[in-house]
Amino acid sequence: MNLDQVLNRAIDVRNRYGDLNRHEGRREWCLQDYMLGFVGDVGDLAKLVMAQDGARDVQDLRGAIEHELSDCLWSVVILADRLHVDLGDAFSRTMDDLECRIAAQLDGGG
Repeated sequence: MNLDQVLNRAIDVRNRYGDLNRHEGRREWCLQDYMLGFVGDVGDLAKLVMAQDGARDVQDLRGAIEHELSDCLWSVVILADRLHVDLGDAFSRTMDDLECRIAAQLDGGG
């Protein structure tokens, strides 16, 4: 799946959640709800990383890690969409900036 496909699929799933919430008489999630959900997913992922390092026991650890990483990615995509951030462009610019900083430090400039 390429980035555009990931973005579109995530937005489709978000829209389906909106349909489900309306169907069940609940409000749709706001930006803060998505942010809090993301924080929860990161916390869940942190516990799985602890399990990977032997500090916890988790059945199907690999599957659980894949699931939580996907949940985190979904949240980032939805947050970017709601905040009107072009994730592909922002990622590219950020990686360019990081590469320049690294190169400058390797060249003794920082």
